Amino acid sequence: MELRRWNVRHVRQVLETAPHFVPFARGGDVGFGAIRTQVGQGAIADLLDRARADAIAPIPALPASLYLEFSRTGRREGYEDAQRERRNILYRLTLAEWLEGQGEFVDAIENLAFARLEETNWAWPAHARMLDLPDHPTVDLAAAMTALDLAEMDYLIGDALSVSLRTRLRSEIDRRTIAPFLERNDHWWLHSTPDKQVNNWTAVCVAGVVGAACYLETDLDRLASIITRGLYSLADYLETFDSQGGSSEGPDYWSYGFGNYVVLAHLLATRTGGQIDLLDDPQIREIAQFPVRTVLTQGLWASFSDSDSNPSFHPGLLTHLAERLELPALAELGMKNDFAVDVFNQFAWPLRQFAWPLPERNVAFGGTAHDWFSDMAWMLSRLDPSDPKSLRLAIKGGHNDEMHNQNDVGSLIVVSKGKVVLTDPGRGRYSKAYFGPERYSNIMASSRGHSVPMVNGYEQTEGAAHAASMVTHSHGADADRLTLAMAAAYPAAAGIKVLERDVVFDRSVPGGRVALSDSFSFADGSGTFQSVLVTPLAVEAGPETVRIGDAGGGVSVRFDPRAVSVSTERHAGVEKQYAPSVDLTRVLFTAVGRVASGRVDLEISPL
Repeated sequence: MELRRWNVRHVRQVLETAPHFVPFARGGDVGFGAIRTQVGQGAIADLLDRARADAIAPIPALPASLYLEFSRTGRREGYEDAQRERRNILYRLTLAEWLEGQGEFVDAIENLAFARLEETNWAWPAHARMLDLPDHPTVDLAAAMTALDLAEMDYLIGDALSVSLRTRLRSEIDRRTIAPFLERNDHWWLHSTPDKQVNNWTAVCVAGVVGAACYLETDLDRLASIITRGLYSLADYLETFDSQGGSSEGPDYWSYGFGNYVVLAHLLATRTGGQIDLLDDPQIREIAQFPVRTVLTQGLWASFSDSDSNPSFHPGLLTHLAERLELPALAELGMKNDFAVDVFNQFAWPLRQFAWPLPERNVAFGGTAHDWFSDMAWMLSRLDPSDPKSLRLAIKGGHNDEMHNQNDVGSLIVVSKGKVVLTDPGRGRYSKAYFGPERYSNIMASSRGHSVPMVNGYEQTEGAAHAASMVTHSHGADADRLTLAMAAAYPAAAGIKVLERDVVFDRSVPGGRVALSDSFSFADGSGTFQSVLVTPLAVEAGPETVRIGDAGGGVSVRFDPRAVSVSTERHAGVEKQYAPSVDLTRVLFTAVGRVASGRVDLEISPL
């Protein structure tokens, strides 16, 4: 579907002929009993127990001092965690009242909903920075999600709520999100520009605002304008994916950004009687397969950019796409539906987890032998896809101005026996510094945190010009190969003329093997060169072999001691977002002496 083909008049005509908007069944609706049956009495009983405790618990406080903590110290978790707890309590209360319909939770819902409406900002401190003025609210991820949260709460249980709450809810959603979206052009995420590419924000913000409007806006002319504006913005979002459906943001942000795109696709299809179907496009089917193509082995994914190796994909999203687009592997990625309602940033997912439950299936899918994203130069190779403990490799080319960028041109990941041995460590702790000028002093975002070379003591630098170009790529039964020209990833001061990284995933030897070869030459005279491997595991260096990890998940790295010397550099307690801190060890293979040109060869085999 070409989203820019729609105009306001056409969307208005579609809305006029659309049937009644029923995105989910409610008490008394056809299909409501089936939802309760699928959820099961056990899960409903657990939810009711949690909701009863929530109903008498104090509402988490959100004082101005907590909001201002980010601007003062750079710390964002204090406010976000308290606001997130407000949300999760409201989600549980709403779902409990929706499923039971006895009025037991209405007072608690009203108390918490009014508290949410009275918050000075729905936007997070990291995005608004200061407390908003009433006439210029910040429309960010949190504000857009809040709009959809409250609109869906109103839809599910609105008949039980007071007129004053429902009236105030509509007014605040419009003032804080819908009207600014429709009337202002200062939202950086609205469209790509020559200087700024949109990212997951676009899908999340558009889905929240336009989704809320689908529920609440009664003026069809205005609703048509809102939807049309959203469609044009989403067209820019879809252009961030490569021709194979890949996203440089990584699998985690596929779940967040594209997941919200799918939420809006469902709402728009329902609101327009299927006449606007955001999933009806071959490109969408390619994008939908991104988590299937980036799984390294069962439970582990390629953790490039600010993604992590073990993202949690929403079961409802996977089930919906698996059935809608006939992609059964999506429902076989090991995401279990336990109906938990305390791990979400938005109401969309617990609601859909109840309404779109995941069928019980054994975890089976762990990738195919090979996946290749030519535009991003990502290669994923697997020795034996049917054996989740067999050797796996991921390597990327790309450039250093990608979405959620890290300076990681040439970064590689090796998994053995189901354990990440050579890592791309994923996201660091989100703070003011992490998204500011100091980002690349953080080891998680800098090339020091990735298995890429150091040249004359220089690491890679940021910017789209600092990129790799593909020399060759091939896939065969016995081997996969990717060769990248990477000299441009480094600053001119590094003095590198040629740097080629050649990686071969060799299936011809028992257990598999990764051959890594970095060839280099300097532009003027001689220099120093290091090939680097990064691991979270224990390292033991021998005269010709470095042992990383152990027999339960590890590799041996063979090297020529006449050509390189080996040393290690340990970084303990590196902070991560939404995860415990990690200890990283950089294993440095340094070319002996200052040389004009040379090559570092490493042979990586499972223990």
